[in-house]
Amino acid sequence: MLNYDLVVVGGGPAGMAAALRARDFGIKDIIILERAETLGGILEQCIHTGFGLHYFGEELSGPEYAARFIELVEDQRIEYKTDTMVTDVSEDKIVTAVNKEDGLLKIQAKAVILAMGCRERPRGALSIAGTRGSGIMTAGTAQKYVNMDGYMPGKKIVILGSGDIGLIMARRMTLEGAEVKMVCELMPYSGGLTRNIVQCLDDFGIPLYLSTTVIATHGTNRLEGVTIAQVDDRLQPIPGTEKYVECDTLMLSVGLIPENELTKNVGIKMDRITNGAVVNEMRQTDHEGIFACGNVLHVHDLVDYVTIEAQTAGEGAAKYILGQQAKDPVYVNVTTGNGVRYTVPQMVNIKSKDDIKIYFRVGQIYKNAKVVLTCAGKVVSAKKKVKLAPGEMENVIIPDDVLATLAESDEIKVEVAES
Repeated sequence: MLNYDLVVVGGGPAGMAAALRARDFGIKDIIILERAETLGGILEQCIHTGFGLHYFGEELSGPEYAARFIELVEDQRIEYKTDTMVTDVSEDKIVTAVNKEDGLLKIQAKAVILAMGCRERPRGALSIAGTRGSGIMTAGTAQKYVNMDGYMPGKKIVILGSGDIGLIMARRMTLEGAEVKMVCELMPYSGGLTRNIVQCLDDFGIPLYLSTTVIATHGTNRLEGVTIAQVDDRLQPIPGTEKYVECDTLMLSVGLIPENELTKNVGIKMDRITNGAVVNEMRQTDHEGIFACGNVLHVHDLVDYVTIEAQTAGEGAAKYILGQQAKDPVYVNVTTGNGVRYTVPQMVNIKSKDDIKIYFRVGQIYKNAKVVLTCAGKVVSAKKKVKLAPGEMENVIIPDDVLATLAESDEIKVEVAES
């Protein structure tokens, strides 16, 4: 049995930022466990720019963003093991992992930070009729083929789903000489950032069809085409709107799923909307000493926000290890009102001496609406927003002096008020 103060599961941007923050607070015995061959996570295959604008104040590619944190991890001499798969985390914070050099590892930790990231929703999760011909893949898989393996997956592309990876791959495939026929989105709004719609679709003349989906694929050995159709307000195909589109590749960008098998195995309370753990303002789960951050907690739109959240988790874990957590915390729930799908954190300690930032996402597009924060039935803030979209994360701040006025029976609510 090995012993460490802090075990970080995942060596992507969240795991590295959390470990570095814990080191800033004086935690020396830290180990990062990463299943890939290198640190950096998904950023290693994201060669496009657009990372770091909020955190570093400059535009970086994914590998450049990751490299800055890898360098800091090595400078701080934080131990890490790559090509290492964590298979279990127990309630008493024993982490089981395996790799080809050490064999089976068992590590007793004082605190654990879960930062496993997320995965793409595969074809098997969709009800698309057709055979299993080659040429159907997730957008992230295609991104790896092109950016890391130097392999073009196809020449005539249809993209289903308007998530950011799909939008970015529309541009990438066009730059590589492929013909991107269209991007189809089931919902009446895009799931990606506005800037990606402009830079990746509009600038290249690639059409985006909203309220449209793929209802069938054609071809046996290799994809030869797809049938698309418009959908109604119940998301069901509308008869008579079917259209055949010739293509040899269908890329799926239909959502990301937090990698929470380990989290569930511990018995941690989960949020059915985010598919991540329920956490407090320091990103601690309902299991004392186990924290979660990054895309394993909820899918973020920007890696900069992943970093900031991971630093919060790293600070929380450090204070837990050092016995500096708030004594006798009193938690109140953060609930969602009109228009808000979820919040993170889902509960906050009203004895906190700091302002608390609540992140949230809306369920549809709003224009010229107000984000209303209510505490104990009283409106604390009503901030006007020109636009709110499901693809972009928002936040509100609860001032510490407001927290001090609340009681355990009170409630905090975030909602959208339409003008």
